[in-house]
Amino acid sequence: MTVPDTSQTRLAESRSGAAPLFSATGVTVRFGGLTALDDVTLDVLPGEVHGVIGPNGAGKTTLFNVCCGFVRPGAGTLTWRGQRLTGLRPHQLAGMGIARTLQGLGLFGGLTVLENVLTGADRFRRTGFGSALLALPRARADERALTERALAALTEAGVAEYAGRYPGSLPYPVRKRVAFARALAADPELLLLDEPASGLGAAELTELGELVRALAGRMSVILVDHHMDLVMTVCDRITVLDFGRVVAQGPPAQVRDDPAVIDAYLGEEASRGGDHG
Repeated sequence: MTVPDTSQTRLAESRSGAAPLFSATGVTVRFGGLTALDDVTLDVLPGEVHGVIGPNGAGKTTLFNVCCGFVRPGAGTLTWRGQRLTGLRPHQLAGMGIARTLQGLGLFGGLTVLENVLTGADRFRRTGFGSALLALPRARADERALTERALAALTEAGVAEYAGRYPGSLPYPVRKRVAFARALAADPELLLLDEPASGLGAAELTELGELVRALAGRMSVILVDHHMDLVMTVCDRITVLDFGRVVAQGPPAQVRDDPAVIDAYLGEEASRGGDHG
């Protein structure tokens, strides 16, 4: 998969020396006797696409859930724009300027595609329920502005033609783009993507890579995925987990050749071979 990245070098230079937008420092999570994350540290710079990869069971999803506020770590800290976060909860993310997509998509079957994406733009709503109920002019203007924002997000995700359809009538790759558009409608400073490549074919992966790469500079992205080719192509830096610990961190070329990364993935392949044998 090849993704145009002519501006990548310039963006990397502009980010050098910048303070992290988001940080997870010394994060440890235990579920009973199982240590899912062990002293994990991750820094995401402004305008950076930061990948998180690792074999199955490495702790990727747990780290994503910590960043989203679904899981509270037993130790460690989260920092947003230099301020420590305590008791982070998922419903707080939008107001902070953080959006996410989930493996399960989370689309509302009873709403149209446009209505689903409008829920992502809701943080920009300026009028309350009473104004909308009375159809006041400012409420109508607010609704038009939100609709334009949602349509722009659908256009960017390449699915504007499905605005009036219901998610259940659409192929899975299109529904993934709708979920992506909903996150974009929030105009986040940080976008968290959980396994966006799952269920996609080769051509769809290329399109996804181009879309994610185009976001660089406009927002920061944490991309958690098992698809190594996608992550290596679109990310500025990568964190590699294995058995809940960080085994490598750095630019794609450095990570790709790291012996610890090679060992982790070779171990996974050997395990799969044993399962099938």
